[in-house]
Amino acid sequence: MKKINTTVLAAAVALTTFLAAGCATEREHHASPEMMKKATIAVKRDFQEKGIAKMDRVATDKLQDICNRSGDNPSPEMAAMLESEQTTTLKLPADGNYMGDWKAGEKLAQSGQGLTWNAKAGAPNGGNCYNCHQISPEELSYGTIGPSLLGFGKTRGYTSETQKYAYAKIYNSKAFTACSAMPRFGHVGALDEKQIKDLVALLVDPKSPVNK
Repeated sequence: MKKINTTVLAAAVALTTFLAAGCATEREHHASPEMMKKATIAVKRDFQEKGIAKMDRVATDKLQDICNRSGDNPSPEMAAMLESEQTTTLKLPADGNYMGDWKAGEKLAQSGQGLTWNAKAGAPNGGNCYNCHQISPEELSYGTIGPSLLGFGKTRGYTSETQKYAYAKIYNSKAFTACSAMPRFGHVGALDEKQIKDLVALLVDPKSPVNK
């Protein structure tokens, strides 16, 4: 039986999960850039298309390649360049309105549906926000990869600037932190404009449970 390099295997599992755009997860920070390189090769070699999960799932862009090679720790100069490039990809609402319905945003944040091989093409995806963040004080189970978002609007202010920041961060978090573990929801098309607006409302609307 062929011996499996468990470090490469762990990195491959982490990388495969990371490449699923709808699910935010932290890559294996103990894996060296060389291990991540080997993991990337293994994933591209062994990934099989099924349903809506096509080979583009394992394709990486310049930013992801640099983050993989640097172990998510590029130089300050490189990080600044990458963030500047990602900022140019931001597509803010043409109507200048960043707020939707916080109740719809709550349902979206709770949902982890979509983007899996057996999901229907064109079906709306969930945000799966509780996988990484604490949002509602009533939520008993949530991830801790991302920071707690309790009191987001109350802390930052219920302003248009706060709304714009939240929208842009959800659309493409890499415009703020180059190697952020948070998916680029809008940039990759995992969430549409209305869905992002609903999530912004969940975070910023003073009536939302987030701000109670």
